[in-house]
Amino acid sequence: MSTDNRAVVIGASHAAVQLMISLRQHGWEGSITVVSDEDHQPYQRPPLSKAYLAGTVNTEQMALRAPAAYEKLGVRFMLSTRVTGLDAESKTLHLDNGETLSFDKLALCTGARARPLPIPGTDLSAVHYLRTLDDVKAIQASASAAKTAVIIGGGYIGLETAASLSKLGVKVTVLETESRLLKRVASPQVSEFYLRLHTEEGIDIRLNTQAAELTGDGTVAQVICADGSAIDADMAIIGIGVIANTELAAEAGLAIDNGILVDEFAQTSHPDIVAAGDCTNHPNPLLKRNLRLESVPNASEQAKAAAASICGIEKAYAELPWFWSDQFDVKLQIVGMNQGYTDVVVRGDNKKGRSFSVFYLNDSTILAADCINRPKDFMLAKKLILQGVKSDPETLTNESIELMTLIQ
Repeated sequence: MSTDNRAVVIGASHAAVQLMISLRQHGWEGSITVVSDEDHQPYQRPPLSKAYLAGTVNTEQMALRAPAAYEKLGVRFMLSTRVTGLDAESKTLHLDNGETLSFDKLALCTGARARPLPIPGTDLSAVHYLRTLDDVKAIQASASAAKTAVIIGGGYIGLETAASLSKLGVKVTVLETESRLLKRVASPQVSEFYLRLHTEEGIDIRLNTQAAELTGDGTVAQVICADGSAIDADMAIIGIGVIANTELAAEAGLAIDNGILVDEFAQTSHPDIVAAGDCTNHPNPLLKRNLRLESVPNASEQAKAAAASICGIEKAYAELPWFWSDQFDVKLQIVGMNQGYTDVVVRGDNKKGRSFSVFYLNDSTILAADCINRPKDFMLAKKLILQGVKSDPETLTNESIELMTLIQ
């Protein structure tokens, strides 16, 4: 490969780091430039709402790689720099500092941003979203003087943030518009467990409750709900999901549909542009459908395929999705996708204690599993799903029967 070739990566994410490493492993000898609108070198994002917010890890420990690693890879960073335009035909990026940057190969690792909440008062001081390192630093600053916090949104980010703030001594109230927590992504059994967990830990969970307005004199003081009730709040955090950053790709004429459309090789509709991570909508042959995933494992594995494509190598991305969440002393590990399940099987007791697994089945075929403080179940569930194992609910429920015996 020519040393004159120029690869540019937009975004300093998990996908970006894996992509630059894989590029060198595949023999890319040209330049690698990373453009990011943040002023930090790549850092771990999952701990933001967990260990970092709780103060158990510091900024240095959040780094994905030491600066020396990037020097060894020959990577040039352009931090605090935003790409304002992408001309795919001329292979040129327009930057917010007035400069232009040309490329031979481009990787879009633009990720996603927090979804804004369209109600009055979100511009008040001590109102936060949680997506970046700087977001969490601002949350920590507010928490240092706060006695009460309201979290709007009862998804994983909201619940993880609630657990972390509780550890800091803040009294937390969580508002969820749905009739149960995690309704979009989990079974009623898992929802019930997390309601019990947070209630036991002193979190005030309010279901079927919608925030209508944030009020205060410059700084948030209350959250007014749609039912007219008011909740005192020294700080508020909004966690109602994310939006994929696809605007650059769309403006450049790339195919978009709930993310940047890519094939199994992370190739976009432009031959010299790849994409990886939260911003992509990609085919998954194991699940036999397209999907957009917000997870580190997806970002890292898809980036390997993207780097191979840049180097002219076809390396298909086909991985079983998996995720995790840490809240208090509970680690939830999720494998597979539970859409389309017809039966839910609980292995263990979700009514008491903090250890059980939930299996999602369709016509006896195991689609997915939520494993709460059960790492062995998680590892075995991966194999069961990949093998397309069928099982009757009675077998999965019976803990005297080892899951290992179901593996073919």
